[in-house]
Amino acid sequence: MSVTKAVIPAAGLGTRFLPATKSLPKEMLPVVDRPAIEYVVEEASRAGLRDVLLVTSRTKKAIEDHFDREVELEAALERKGDTARLERVRASAGFAEVHSVRQQAPRGLGHAVLCASAHVGDEPFAVLLGDDLIDERDPLLVEMLAVRERFGGSVVALMEVPEDLVSLYGVATVDPAPVAAAGPYQTVRIRDLVEKPPVDEAPSNLAIIGRYVLSPSVFDVLRETPPGRGNEIQLTDALRTLAMRGDADGEPVHGVVFTGRRYDTGDRVDYLKAVIRLACERPDLGPELYPWLEEYVSSGGPKAEPGL
Repeated sequence: MSVTKAVIPAAGLGTRFLPATKSLPKEMLPVVDRPAIEYVVEEASRAGLRDVLLVTSRTKKAIEDHFDREVELEAALERKGDTARLERVRASAGFAEVHSVRQQAPRGLGHAVLCASAHVGDEPFAVLLGDDLIDERDPLLVEMLAVRERFGGSVVALMEVPEDLVSLYGVATVDPAPVAAAGPYQTVRIRDLVEKPPVDEAPSNLAIIGRYVLSPSVFDVLRETPPGRGNEIQLTDALRTLAMRGDADGEPVHGVVFTGRRYDTGDRVDYLKAVIRLACERPDLGPELYPWLEEYVSSGGPKAEPGL
């Protein structure tokens, strides 16, 4: 069955960005001049997933509003003849058919995915984390959908990370030899997964990043998955169950090893790096911003300021 639906968990508290996220959802923090979550919805749409479900909470209504039409604003821009901004405002409402469901309590990523079960039904679906941005020039999700089409089961995005950072991620045990699959990225068979292991216990440096294409059988597993690390229902734990019984059930778990451009907007420093990099690459901003940045760095940056 083809994948047509995407689920975007967006119910997290965003504590790393307090106090900004006291009243503003972290997914609405601007990356240059667009909220981070808009990039994620657009990515799903580019991959052909036009049915998008946002898993939000009672404090995240601003996310739902962003993907709705704003008639008064559009009319004001039309009267001004500001067609460029008008097109950008309208674009967010046209990427996909956006639905929402609320996660009543922060019980983990696995629970957030489980909240999508009624909307998804008995179909395979994609999960895109709202604070993990993949550059539009890198077709990671398209490749993952192709791997699911070929092998069935579930597909997880993996990325090699420095060994001292493995304890921040779910980590995969994979077969030594990659499987034969077309596309720009290596595809591997996953045999086991562990959520945020200590550095000296990590089975590899292949970390899970925020893209998944999942079999609907994950819902049954999640319903039986007890709380794990952090006393939360972990999606990694459910995928571990699927990976370990994959041959018996005919539902393997594969990993696509991503080597492209990824921006982690859930971390303050990485968020700032994403803003700077994407702004420098914009034709309307880069010609002015990049020379200033070069001058600022060459002059010593903050060390060149008086009193520092």
